[in-house]
Amino acid sequence: MAEEDRAPAEGETAGADVAELSYEQARDQLVELVARLEGGQVPLAESMRLWQRGEALAAHCTSWLDRAEQSLTGDDGSGEDGSASADGED
Repeated sequence: MAEEDRAPAEGETAGADVAELSYEQARDQLVELVARLEGGQVPLAESMRLWQRGEALAAHCTSWLDRAEQSLTGDDGSGEDGSASADGED
């Protein structure tokens, strides 16, 4: 198993290095991780570590997608669209 695909060892934070991954890297790791878990051949303790890492990877991917959507829609997250009122009054 490649170093980047391994489950964190005891004492490591499941998402410690996730913040450094691109969307594609995180997605690919998540796909591989899910396949390993679905295979059913992983011991329980390792399954729990993989699950935690999967949660961190999924959250990271969601964050990337949210930021991409915001950049496409021009939403800065403030809840204000900066447009004038609908009736034209100030």
